[in-house]
Formats: sequence, structure tokens, C-alpha cells
Amino acid sequence: MKTKSLSFFNFILMFLLGSYSPSFAQQINTKPILSPWAENVDSNAPHPEYPRPQMVRGSWRNLNGQWDYAILEKGNGAPVTFDGKITVPFPVESYLSGVTKAVGAEKELWYDKVIQVSNTERKGKVLLHFGAVDWESEVFVNGKSVGKHQGGYDPFSFDITDFLAKGVDQKITVRVWDPSDKGPQPRGKQVNQPRGIWYTPVTGIWQTVWLEFVPTTYITHIKTTPDWDSGTFQFSINANTSDPTLTYKITAMDKGVKVAESTEGFGKESILKIPNPISWSLENPHLYDFEISLLKGKKVIDKVTSYGALRKVSIVYDSKGMQRFALNDQEVFHYGPLDQGWWPDGLYTAPTDEALAFDIIKTKELGFNMIRKHVKVEPARWYYHCDKMGIMVWQDMPSGDMGNRWEQKLGVIGKGTDRERTPESEAIYKKEWKAIIDANYNFPSIVVWVPFNEAWGQFKTHEISDWTKSYDPTRLVNSASGGNFELKGAKIAGDILDVHNYPDPVMPSAELFGKIQILVLGEFGGLGLPVEGHTWQEKDNWGYQSFKSKEELLDRYKILMKDLKDLIPMGLAAAVYTQTTDVEIETNGILTYDRKVIKMPVDVLKKLHSELYKK
Repeated sequence: MKTKSLSFFNFILMFLLGSYSPSFAQQINTKPILSPWAENVDSNAPHPEYPRPQMVRGSWRNLNGQWDYAILEKGNGAPVTFDGKITVPFPVESYLSGVTKAVGAEKELWYDKVIQVSNTERKGKVLLHFGAVDWESEVFVNGKSVGKHQGGYDPFSFDITDFLAKGVDQKITVRVWDPSDKGPQPRGKQVNQPRGIWYTPVTGIWQTVWLEFVPTTYITHIKTTPDWDSGTFQFSINANTSDPTLTYKITAMDKGVKVAESTEGFGKESILKIPNPISWSLENPHLYDFEISLLKGKKVIDKVTSYGALRKVSIVYDSKGMQRFALNDQEVFHYGPLDQGWWPDGLYTAPTDEALAFDIIKTKELGFNMIRKHVKVEPARWYYHCDKMGIMVWQDMPSGDMGNRWEQKLGVIGKGTDRERTPESEAIYKKEWKAIIDANYNFPSIVVWVPFNEAWGQFKTHEISDWTKSYDPTRLVNSASGGNFELKGAKIAGDILDVHNYPDPVMPSAELFGKIQILVLGEFGGLGLPVEGHTWQEKDNWGYQSFKSKEELLDRYKILMKDLKDLIPMGLAAAVYTQTTDVEIETNGILTYDRKVIKMPVDVLKKLHSELYKK
């Protein structure tokens, strides 16, 4: 078997120092490979689907499509003229935006669009929603500032009712500033000079923009917490009022049939008991539909629909006393790919909703039962697809403000360090992490929160881990995937001890740690195979261990699976294979970056993976 490999540590050293230079990717690739869905993108109405499946109303309008754009020096004010058209919601650097230009920390990106709002639509309140904008944005309506938002991964909205002008036409303007790796904000894998494991910057609007027409008094937020043991859902409902005379009614339906109903005074939590409850599982991802009505007496003044699932995430002990993951009190080995969610044509934004679901579908078909969403947060519809298909998700916090040293070994003092972040940097992290958890709390597929990865910007590890656990006790916390490991006695922060190793499987000592921590191999594999005609660039692509044929790749993968299987009875509870798809110059995906080639047979991998779940 002919291979070309570098040690994991040498690779990481080169990437961090920027010395792996023969494969510096273009900062902006204006002629990338395209996924099969690129030709299906309607530039006048991309991503037309309702963007918030956990809280649905019928009165809304999608604003995706053609906007005017301009790139100006930072601080110069709004543009007088524009550079051209941009297709929203694709980031300005992407091929599908129609622009493919860099912005950078010294400039601002401006969007402008005239929309129509009829007199009927403005009888109540008009809300302007953004799925995500990277990173700092200010929104203007008819030339007046409505508000600002900082955060590249959480949805936000503004009530623009009082900013609407007389008549139908209304002008929406958005200013965006994104320093990428020159700022302390969460940014994941984005850098201004892409190389190795670091990719093209993403600036501006990258998720759906939409209007919602709501009553004067309306529901603003729904928090749904399942209690699998009791077969109940707990609801906390917020509205834009504190009127104590209001009530809200929740109706639960199973496949269109009403199964439970509860009415509660506004401001109070409601418990809804489900008769003969059906669990959400990997084999049967059962979802209940909810109808939530806000009432003034008997009059319905607002109504939304939602959904939820009865499932329990916990820790159990095996016959040897080792900690294991459990779903609905049943031990389950977690195995899934590192999924970075990048696209050659849309970068952070999948070309279509069908494309967004495709990676999840293939992950299930390949026999994985989990996805680690790596230092990126997806649109709400991605988690909705996971909920419907029955796959577990480990959700990373996007990293930022990097610079501290990394130590993979346990109990070593003097090398690995927590990052000394400024008060501003800490506040940015904490605010966005809370916003991400709030926005995605209701998705049952998410089972693990991952605050830090490989020491990237890692700070106050115990504080962040403990806060995450207390803020959402329904899920497990993987405090430091791959290190640095902050000890309290013999136990590290969080529920999970997660080591990384390329390419071969390893695990922490079960004898030392298995009874006090869930033992996880959070990254391994990285077997590379560049497929001609399906790479981001023609040469200088890489994998942690590279091969010349699909046969060689499969043979090596089979060895990894045998070695991985041997670790499971010793106490290994989960493993994450790098990775779902190639990304830019990385060619260690199971699929090529354009999703047109699966490098190993689906049926063979599914059979190999099924062996990992056998007791």
C-alpha cells in the first residue's frame, strides 16, 4: 500500500505556524467546483422554505434573492451608488453570491433592497428576521437605524413597524463588518489566508432574510423541554406583553390526531402529559406537533405551530462500571463524522434545502448514528432534518480569539494554557454561546454541547463548562474536545474526556478515567484521496494519510474499523471520523467537496459500522 503521511503533531504544528505553504488556497476561488444543486439555484428566490420550523406562522415573506451591494472603506457611511447585485443569502465571497469578492476588516459590506409592505400586512406588527449575518450588522429601514447585532451564528430580528414609511415601498439597508481572523469574535475555520485546515472567510448575510406579519400582541419565544421519564413536555412561552389576563393553550397532536391539551395563565410554565408516549429514537424518530395559541378570554390573538420529541440523554454504567452514553436509558455507542458544513459554491450556505439535507441523508445511509457539527452552527432547517431523520448531533461552539498553547496529554502542567481573553472578548463569546443554545434548545437531535475544540480560544474552561451544564441540564457537555484538559482532582470539566489522534484509533485509559468520565475519541481518521476533477484546486491537496486509489483507501479504513471495534469493550463510548466531505484543499472526506463522488462503497461502510453498535 502506497501512502504519503505526516504525523498529526507535525501537521498541526505546520498549520498553526502557517508553514505548510505549498497548498495555500486562493483567498477567493472564482471558479470552484460546483455541487449538483448549484444549477438549481433560483437567484431571484433561493432557499424559499420557511426558515424557522420550531415556531411557524402563515403570514410571512421571504426576502432572499437579488439585493444591491457595495464594498466601502470602514466608517465611510452608506453608499451613494452600488457595485452591483448580490444573491442573498449566499456570502459575498461565494460563487453563488454572484460576487466572489473579499471584504476584510478594513471595509464594510452594504446591502440594499426596496420591498413592498401592503396596508393589510401592517395592521399589526412587522418583524424583519435574519437567520445569520457574519459578524456585526446594523439594519436601516428607510434610512433610519433600527438596531445593531453582533454574532455570526445566531438568528435575530427587529420590529420595524414604526420605521415604515407611508405607501407600499420600503427601503431595507444592512451594513456588515467582519474582521474574520483579525478580531476576537467566534469565526470557526475562517481565515484571511486560507491554508491547510483553515478556509475562505465568510462575510455578511448567509442565512434567510424574511418578514413576518404578527398581531400587535404576539408570541416571541417557545422553550420546550421533554421529560422522557414522566412522558411530559414542559413549556415556557414568552410574548411581547406582561398582561396577566392572557392565557395560552397548547395542543399536542400525533399525526394530526389530538392527544393532549393544556391551558395555563400567561407567564406560568405548562406541563403537558402525553398518553401512551412514543419515544424519539434513532430507529423511530417520532415527533409530536404542537399548536400554541395566545388567548384573551376565548379570543385567539396569536397562534403558532411547533414540534417536539420525547427523548432522554443521560449517562449509564456498563457491567465493568464504565460510563456510557444513553438514549432513553439504553446504552448507545456514538459513531459519526466530523461535519464542517462547507460548500464549494456557497461556502457556509448550502445551495438549496435539498442540498442541506443531502449530507445528513448520506450520513444515515452510511450507517453513522451521530454527527459532530464542527465549529459551525447550521440554519434551523438543518437540525429539523436531523430531528426528522433520527440522528444525534454534537454541537460545537465556533472558535475564535485563538493563540493559547495546546496540550493533548492529560495531567501535564506547563504547556497547555487557558487563553487570556480581554473582558470584551469573553463577553462576545458568552453572549453568542448563550444565543446559540437558546436558538437551538428545542431541537431533540442535539445531545451534546461542545464549548471548546483543541484549545482554540479556550478560556475559563470550568466556568464555561459548568455554566453550559447548568443552563441546559438536559444534555451532556464535552468541555474540551481534544484538550486542553482542565482537572478538578481526577476529573476534567464536563461529562466527557475527549482525545484526538490521527489516523489510528486510541482512547484514554479506562482504568484511570472510565468510571468518572465518558471516554471519547473526538477526532481520528483523516484518510485522504484526491479525486481528479472533484478537488478545490488541481494540486497540493492533502489528507492526514493520503492514498492513490479507492481500494487502498477502503483497505485502510477497514483496519481503522477493526481497531476501533476492539476499543469499545474496553470502555470507549464514542468516536468521530474526519470527515463527511472534502473541504477546500483537505481531501480526507468520505465524499468529495462537490458531493458528486462517494469514495467508499455505502453498503460496505454500513456493514462495518453496524458492527460497532453490537453489544
